[in-house]
Amino acid sequence: MKKLGISIYPEHSTVEKDKAYIALAHKYGFKKIFTCLLSVEGDKETIIREFKESIQFANELGMEVMVDITPRIFNKLGISYDDLSFFGDLGVYGIRLDMGFTGNEESLMTYNPYNLKIEITMSNATSYLDNIMAYKPKISNLVGSHNFYPHRYAGLSYDHFVKCTKQFKKHGIPTAAFISSNDATFGPWPVTEGLCTLEMHRALPIETQAKHLFATELINEVIIANAYASEEELKQLSMLNSEKLTFNVELYNTISELERKIVLEEPHFYRGDVSDYLIRSTQSRVKYKQEEFKPTYTPNIRRGDILIENELYGQYKGELQIALRDMENSGKTNVVGHIVKEEIFLLDYLEPWGKFAFLIK
Repeated sequence: MKKLGISIYPEHSTVEKDKAYIALAHKYGFKKIFTCLLSVEGDKETIIREFKESIQFANELGMEVMVDITPRIFNKLGISYDDLSFFGDLGVYGIRLDMGFTGNEESLMTYNPYNLKIEITMSNATSYLDNIMAYKPKISNLVGSHNFYPHRYAGLSYDHFVKCTKQFKKHGIPTAAFISSNDATFGPWPVTEGLCTLEMHRALPIETQAKHLFATELINEVIIANAYASEEELKQLSMLNSEKLTFNVELYNTISELERKIVLEEPHFYRGDVSDYLIRSTQSRVKYKQEEFKPTYTPNIRRGDILIENELYGQYKGELQIALRDMENSGKTNVVGHIVKEEIFLLDYLEPWGKFAFLIK
């Protein structure tokens, strides 16, 4: 099941602001909340008092709070891996280990009596997970998430991301990754150059980041790492269909009403006999076989163009296509629109028989 999440940083805000943000995210269907105890100062009582109100509020809304922590904080608070009552009292859904133990401790922690989820980092491509698995953890309480990176150019490469994530997917362990709001102003540290897992996402619109992570079919949960995302960003993410790749598009004013209907309203799937040049969605040519498709705008074709064959193409008229490569246009193909430039790379994630849709941006 795919989930969306937000992050809160109580050290850098107020309970009132955090609760308002949590309520707004809940309004748009968000289920997860990430927060951290990486650098909290003070004793147990102070920490509980500062965190508990927001956590209880989230729990009342049915949201799941994951708190990030390091072994150093364990020691500072007098918490042991074999006694997680502090987190049980806090009311969190689980704890994320920013730095791990030896493997045996993580395994033992998954059997905690509070049924807390134990989340481990996914970004290092070591034998860490295999080591934990050797100690026979309670799999249902083990989850994984990538790190996020506030320093520009320090985020993960895509190939490394895939390698790391597949280690977790082969064991059936739920996975999470972080995206960055373009409207948020802070995270856990002073550096604020975006806060994403993948470096390639740093300058992209937030919904494009999420579409990409879901399109990889490697990530179960997508969490906004910085705070506070705007309501418009939350709304955009809430409208995503994680099971069907939807491209933001610009349609040209030469498009006919019927062509517009085909693009925006008809169901589309990637025909299975694959071409290097085109993604073909052919049902519209059958449904609208008797309709006219006059030649309109027929320039040479660029990758990412949305095409509908006109009547000069005989039996192909009415067929919708997406261009995968630049091509010469014989005049038989109407170019009716274009996928926005930030999302053209998502074409690489659409597989034969995959369902897809278009949305005017």
